[in-house]
Amino acid sequence: MVKHSFCIITFSMKKPFLLIALLLTLEVFSQSATGYWYGAANVKLRNTYSNYLVELILEQDHNNVKGVLNYYFKNTYRSIPIRGTYNAATRLVYIANIPVSYYGSYYNRDVDCAMNFAATLRVSQVNSVLKGSFVSKPQYKYTCPEILFTLTLNTDQLKHDSVMNAIKVLKETFQVWRPSETDTIAAVTIQPRNVVNYVVSNQYKEREKVVADELAVESDTLKVDFYDNGEIDGDSISVFYNDKLIAFNRILSTRSVHFDIPLDSTKEINEITMFADNLGTIPPNTALMIVNDGNKRYELRLTSNFEKNATIRIKKKKADTNAKK
Repeated sequence: MVKHSFCIITFSMKKPFLLIALLLTLEVFSQSATGYWYGAANVKLRNTYSNYLVELILEQDHNNVKGVLNYYFKNTYRSIPIRGTYNAATRLVYIANIPVSYYGSYYNRDVDCAMNFAATLRVSQVNSVLKGSFVSKPQYKYTCPEILFTLTLNTDQLKHDSVMNAIKVLKETFQVWRPSETDTIAAVTIQPRNVVNYVVSNQYKEREKVVADELAVESDTLKVDFYDNGEIDGDSISVFYNDKLIAFNRILSTRSVHFDIPLDSTKEINEITMFADNLGTIPPNTALMIVNDGNKRYELRLTSNFEKNATIRIKKKKADTNAKK
């Protein structure tokens, strides 16, 4: 009887410790990668001066994560939809195949490194951080060096319960680049020649092409202008002409992004396509496109997102053979 009572007492003494251990275990496994994370990323070189400003909006569903990764580097702002995994035991967030601008890229010739994102979730009473790096694939490790980062959780944004809602609320306030007055002093004129960005070109092929309008024009050359359609909120677009990239990562504002586009006479129909680089404050990406053929002015409102491109089809009017000379 005494021995039995001793066992009860021993178990009663152990019970609080077991309960504490259980609660601590539950706390560890309940820590989530969901949230808005931001910070700087630095190229791992001896005398590095290159750095990236990064923001990451994540939503965790069991062992999977999805969201949007945005970064600003030199003159380039990128917004990339991402999917990956989260290991609750190791607290590792892993996202494969993220296009990261090469640290030595030159203006208007952005070269991408295909890199993997790996970060460990660290939680303390002070803050929560994702600490890790972008690591290139083995065959590119000597060309694309490791990029180290520490991203801090913005606890004010934990109340948002979806990725798209987070984008809508956060992009205007927290995105790492915002248009200023100096960005809208003069229009940007772009020569319509082929440019190279393999990631944008590949994503373009994966998205559905939606014909927004069809025009019949009289001139062989068109004046084309893109403006932000509404509040200036950082909408960025790339432009394709007959499925060839002619400009990428162009910020829309109250001043135009201007093209003089000669029609390809070998084609019955020419196409100008707007590709969304990001979603702006409120998805989708919207733009006002103005086309002028010298005789008539067309105003077209386009929308695009991460699934669809907006396309305008253009056909040259045939000359009226019955017209009086």
